[in-house]
Formats: sequence, structure tokens, C-alpha cells
Amino acid sequence: MTAFRAAGFAALFLWAGCVWAQDVTLTSRDGNVEISGDLLGFDGEFYRVDTIYGELTVDGSGVLCEGPGCPDLEAFVAKVTFSGAPTVGRVLMPALLEAFAIRNDYALRRESISENTSVYRMSDRETERDVGAFTFRLTNADEAFADLLSDQADMVMTLREVREEERVRAEEAGLGDLTGRNGSRVVALDALVPVVAPSNPLTELTVPQLTQLLSGEIDNWALLGGVDAPVAVHALAPSSGLGQAMHDVLLEPADADLVEGVVLHPGGPDLARAVALDPFAIGVTSRSETGNAWELGIAGECGFTLRANRRGVKTEDYPMTSPMFLYIPARRFPKLVREFLSYLRDPSAQLVIRRAGYVDQAPEEIAVHQQGDRFANAIAQAGAETSLEDLQKMVSFLTPLKRLSTTFRFEAGSVRLDAQSRFNVQQLAGALESGLYDERRLVFVGFSDSEGSAEVNARISKRRAEAVRQAVVDAAETDDLSRVSLEAEAFGEAMPMACDETSWGRQVNRRVEVWVR
Repeated sequence: MTAFRAAGFAALFLWAGCVWAQDVTLTSRDGNVEISGDLLGFDGEFYRVDTIYGELTVDGSGVLCEGPGCPDLEAFVAKVTFSGAPTVGRVLMPALLEAFAIRNDYALRRESISENTSVYRMSDRETERDVGAFTFRLTNADEAFADLLSDQADMVMTLREVREEERVRAEEAGLGDLTGRNGSRVVALDALVPVVAPSNPLTELTVPQLTQLLSGEIDNWALLGGVDAPVAVHALAPSSGLGQAMHDVLLEPADADLVEGVVLHPGGPDLARAVALDPFAIGVTSRSETGNAWELGIAGECGFTLRANRRGVKTEDYPMTSPMFLYIPARRFPKLVREFLSYLRDPSAQLVIRRAGYVDQAPEEIAVHQQGDRFANAIAQAGAETSLEDLQKMVSFLTPLKRLSTTFRFEAGSVRLDAQSRFNVQQLAGALESGLYDERRLVFVGFSDSEGSAEVNARISKRRAEAVRQAVVDAAETDDLSRVSLEAEAFGEAMPMACDETSWGRQVNRRVEVWVR
């Protein structure tokens, strides 16, 4: 009886001898209890079975399996299927899988099943026996979550967050809360960037201008000081995660839609190629897939221009950062798969991510002298309520410290941390637990936008800094953080990162940075 997981314990007692003719029948070794159903998976240790009582997980060491669906225990191969964004599944995940195989002395070979499906088979070098099969289905965000709900995929790769209706359906299906602590993971970082042809003289745009171009409100380059020619708008398909992320970030806040006649593309490389060949085209794609197209900076009327360089994306100083999510249901995976998921957090995996052309999440320490533009902008854009004494106090406090690339930002119109920042909480908590910052001083420094009075903004930014500090402390499973000093400080509106005349600029300025000594 101990073979069955507690979640299904009561249900097993209700079994009344009826046989539900399905793939397998599991019988306890004393013969007193048996259950039949569809075998949904076997991880080398546990069976996962869909029964009349719901989905049950059963310890394989305590049962005997009969039926056509029973796995060969001696030739077990760990299997997992990923479905979702080609941007993630085409290059990044295979690169990480190859590095994981090399690290563990496995051989890896790729088999192409179809144009959009590949299987990476991992084998023992000595026996040449397969030990793992990692399948990647290159679909889109909508299809990927549908695959997960229909048991056609085990994990989802996407460039957007799970929608509320998808989260609810997943929870109802017994897959757990995909927005919970263990339900998702940010594998790497990318960014949305506007692109034009190299022959286009434009170098930067404001966010409102970009939205107006995408929606057709600006339909001629002459309206931006260019030649008298119609604008050709290119975009990623609305079913793609990146296309949906673009809509969420640029169009939805302005209550706008893509212009009629927009040229849609299935992926970033296709969009970049088309835009690069058309001097009157503009599009939005991922930073990692700009190809020969020319990337534009994001400007503000107050003089700030932000570009999607590696550091700007990592710190989220660039306003359109796009995390690359891996959504993981609450189910038990084979040991080899669990080891691969653990490897994704390893520092060596962060190096692989960077070499693959994406932005890693390994924390970096940035000295004050490497942040000259930030401090120069703080002086140039200081509001009437920010005195020279305030700026001097801030500079004096921060100069002995170094800024960590880990930054915490908030969802629009909310005090809730955004998706990347929620992951940053777990990542920093883990670093504290591992002793990475033992005998060091970490200061959570809050900043605000300039709406309202400077005094009120200073208080709000201090509360945010204290809240983030507490969130990190709460996430650390160890109770002993006495080896590190954790403080909270705030400087309100003293160091803006973007212009405050737009909602996205104000959102960028509302942040909590981490400084370390």
C-alpha cells in the first residue's frame, strides 16, 4: 500500500474490483490493491496513470505492471517533449542540451522528425544505449499551451507570460499553478527591438512614435522627417509569443491594433530579412534575430536614448525586455530531465546562453565609473525638487558600492513585481543561501518616477526597497542570513532611467536596484 502516493491513497481504497480496460494495470506486490488506466508517463521510478479517480502517481518499486503500455524497466529512456517558441527551441535549448551532454559524458545526436519537430537522443558513450530523448516542437505560444493541456507536451517554451485562462485550465487539469514558484522559469533574456533597413536614415524612435507606426496613425516617413514614402509595417504573427508580447507592450496600452495590410511573418529571421530589403519598412522583432536589419534606439523627449545592449537588457533598463520562459507543470519528471533542469541554473549554463546570442542572468557587479551616463543623466534631468544636496548624498552613498545587474521592476499600474523580477527574487535568494555574498553588504536601493512630490516619492521608493528586501529574505529557505548585511535605502526620483512624459518611461524609473560592497 505504501507504493501509492498520498494524493491517490484514499481513492485506491475506493476501488471495488472493477477493471477499466486501458493500457496498464498496476498491482501491489501483496496483491491486495490494483488499479488500471492510461499510462501517461514513467520516469524510471514512478508511473503516472490517468484513472477513473484522476491522475495518480505510483511508486514503481511497490507494484507490478501488466498490459501493453508497460515500459521495459531495463531499457528505460527518459523522454520529455518541449513545445513552443522557435526562438527558444531552435538554438538556445539545443545549445544548452549539448553542453549538458558534454558535461555528463553523454553522446548527443539530432533526428529531424518533420520541419518543425526534432528529437535529440542522448546515449551512454560506453554502452551506446539511449538514456534520453528530448523532443522539441517548434510551434507558437497558443499551440504550446494547448499541447501541454492535451498531454502532447511536457513543458512550454514561450516569450510571453501564461494567460489567465491558460493558468486556470492548467490548474483544473492538475498541472499546478504555472505562475507559482516552481511553475515557471526564466531561461534567458531577449528584447523587443524596432528594426528598419540599413538604408533608412532613422536611428531612434520614441515609444509613442513606434506605436503610431505599427497602428498606421503615422503612415508616411515624411511625418518623421524622412522621405515622402508610405510606411510598410511588418510584424510577427499574432499567434506567436513574441507577436503577443509586442501587442501587450506597445499596442494594448495605447488601445491600438496593427494597421490593416500589415505584412505578417512566422518568425523573427523572416521578418528581419524582409525589412532589411525594403528601405520603407519597419518591424519589431527579437534582439537575437535582427539579421541584417538596423536596430533603432528607444528615445524620449527629455534626451534619453536606450538601446538593447546586453547590460541594458539584463538590468531591464531597456524598456522592452522579453524574458524567455519555460513553463513546468507540477509533475514528476525522469531523473535525467530533472538534472537538465537543474543544470539550467548552473553558472556554466549562463556562459552557453551568452555564446548562443542571448542575454544570460549571471549577476554582474558594475562599478560607479562604468555608469557615467546614468549619473550624468541624473544631473541633467534632475527635477526642481531634486537639489544638488540630494544628488551629492546619492553619489556619496553609492560610490563605494557596485551595482548588481539584478534589478527589480513592477508590473504596469501595480505593486506586483514583473515576471523577470519574481524570478530574480528566487535567484538572489538562492545566491544568499549558497554563501555567495557572505561577509558582504547588500543594499536594496529604491527609485521612483517624478510624478507627485519628491518627498512622497522618496517614501514610496523606500517602501518598495524594503518590500523587495523582505521578499528575498522570505524566499531564502535558510533561516540564517546573519553572514550577510541586507539593507534598504531610497533616493526617489534622483536617478531617472527614462523620460517621465510617457507611462512606459515612468514604469522604467520605478525600480529597486541592488548594490553590493
